[in-house]
Amino acid sequence: MAPHPRARRLRRLAGVGGLVTLVTVGLTGIVTSAEAATVFSADFENGSTGGWSKSGGTWSVVSDGSRVLQQSDAGSERAREFAGDASWTNYSVQARVKATSFASTAGVVALTARASGATKMYRLSLTGANKIQLETMNGSAISVLGAMSQTISTSTFYTLKLTVNGTSISGSVNGATVGSATDSTIGAGRIGLLTEHAAGRFDDVVVDNGGGTTPTTPPTTNPTTPPTTPPTTPPTTPPTTGPTTPPTSGAIYAAPNGTAGAAGTLSAPTTVADALTRIAAGGTIYLRGGTYALRSTLTIAPGNNGTSSARKTLSAYPNEVPILNFSAQTEDSANRGLAVNGNYWRVSGIVVERAGDNGIFVGGSNNIIERTVTRYNRDTGLQLSRIASDTPKSQWPANNLVVSAESHDNADSDGEDADGFAAKLTVGSGNIFRYDVSHNNIDDGWDLYTKDDTGAIGPVTIEYSLSYNNGTLSDGSQAGDGDRNGYKLGGEDIAVNHTVTHSIAYRNGKHGFTYNSNPGSMTISNNVAVDNTERNFSFDAGTSVFRNNTSCRSSSGTNDRIIGNSDSSNQFWSGGNGSRCATYSGSLGWSYASNGTLQVTFGGKVVNP
Repeated sequence: MAPHPRARRLRRLAGVGGLVTLVTVGLTGIVTSAEAATVFSADFENGSTGGWSKSGGTWSVVSDGSRVLQQSDAGSERAREFAGDASWTNYSVQARVKATSFASTAGVVALTARASGATKMYRLSLTGANKIQLETMNGSAISVLGAMSQTISTSTFYTLKLTVNGTSISGSVNGATVGSATDSTIGAGRIGLLTEHAAGRFDDVVVDNGGGTTPTTPPTTNPTTPPTTPPTTPPTTPPTTGPTTPPTSGAIYAAPNGTAGAAGTLSAPTTVADALTRIAAGGTIYLRGGTYALRSTLTIAPGNNGTSSARKTLSAYPNEVPILNFSAQTEDSANRGLAVNGNYWRVSGIVVERAGDNGIFVGGSNNIIERTVTRYNRDTGLQLSRIASDTPKSQWPANNLVVSAESHDNADSDGEDADGFAAKLTVGSGNIFRYDVSHNNIDDGWDLYTKDDTGAIGPVTIEYSLSYNNGTLSDGSQAGDGDRNGYKLGGEDIAVNHTVTHSIAYRNGKHGFTYNSNPGSMTISNNVAVDNTERNFSFDAGTSVFRNNTSCRSSSGTNDRIIGNSDSSNQFWSGGNGSRCATYSGSLGWSYASNGTLQVTFGGKVVNP
């Protein structure tokens, strides 16, 4: 039974040993040190800015794949949001930051640390002059401690991390060092989000004490973000963490021994199916731990919706593991596990296994599926597609976020259809997979297939994710003639401009990343492919743009093929080029940090995918 992403310790995966390749360039992302304690986090998913204090600008929580904090007034000379305590000294703060517009080349969108006043702080800045700068701000004086030239895209989030430890100040963007310096100007202060003559968006703010001493007074954590201390031993089923006793207002409780029509309280729990029809917008269904033996699909029906400011939530009860088991179903396309056909739902912390078709099916829009495990299902573990054959294209699922989810060992009887994750055939735009792991599925890790009779799907984004050993189940078995790719990005010569960034494909049974007859202009950047059976990268047509990708092999293998816009920032495999790879003896390993970000290791060394 696989440990759940939220609390899984870093592990070595059985059967993935041997001589492997550690990529030393082109790797970006977020890692939380195993020794560091997270003392603050904010993802803004509940729409609240509680714990933050504003100074200037026009701030609001908006949707951008997930809920993010926006400062929308590019004309504002100075806009700030501060959190934390003025006595904080040594810590790291990281966040996803997007500069949506600059009023001039002097514009700045920044993450800050040790803010001891509105104009005194260290900051890591995206600038309108296409630079990322590590700076000391002291009144009107700005001292540049380090800088990196970088074209700043107004449609891209950059992961900024700022560390202050004594007089050592350092900053990174997407895992790459911007600068490191010694500076004693500011000894303590809060964290902050900042814009000057610019507009920007911020998300997934995390503060840990990895820089040194724990902040003296931990700040109030974003109310929707649970405590982050992991258990002392790895669990065998997926725990979730949260308050010891969940709130009772707006809550319904379900349990494996629940009774339909019961009050839905802790002492008189109802069934999951009953709770799904009773929960109000803004409310939460808490699933008590244990195995739910189910025969019929659990359906969140169309029209059973939350709102953008008051989602409906289906969540594991704190520190317990609900397992929705559908082994009583036969293999049939009608026999799904959980069908999320409503809008504005959040599904969190559950396991769905052994369904006769998809484990989790998403036909609605604007949903968040997080920290789930889909396993041993008889079609794709987690799939996005239209609800029915007569669903109009305007109602195809759109703007869904699948985050920190794992999907493995899904297999159909003919071995050709069961992927880990899929957004295929009939999906709208704005769907995002982030920090997800797909492994040991009988077909592909990800499948974005299109076909002629339904036409193009909406562009999909896959980022900071891992796909490995697809085509072979965890017990070593194979069946049928599945495609066995890590990331399959198309079908039937239909152009769709997907984005795949900061992701890893390792030892999949065919290609690592493949266009699969998609002649579009995809964005393929900052990815790593290692020892996939055929090509690591396989793109035989289209005008896709390739930047900062790295392909490695521990021995000889099939050369990569790239057609599109590719420059010298890439290293593709062509016979024996290994100048930017180093060889290590060891295994692939992976884990999730407490804030949901994905950490991958090769040979015991951390790689930031």
